[in-house]
Amino acid sequence: MTAVDSLMLDAKQAIMDEHHRRFQTLHQEGRVEEALQQIHATLSCAADLLNESLRVLDETLESHNHISVDSATPPPTTT
Repeated sequence: MTAVDSLMLDAKQAIMDEHHRRFQTLHQEGRVEEALQQIHATLSCAADLLNESLRVLDETLESHNHISVDSATPPPTTT
């Protein structure tokens, strides 16, 4: 995982946390209509965060697998 990946995930997490906080506030205040609208935004952010996390995980696993395959392959011998 690169520093850019980490920053992107942190930013998306912060955005999702803020949407969730807004939802909780609206819900506690009894503003049901607004809370329902906010939960949609919160869930959209959560889906985006999960998709980004899966992308980073896939890239990390792919990179790890390439390293494992490269290190398992013996160097060619010259005769």
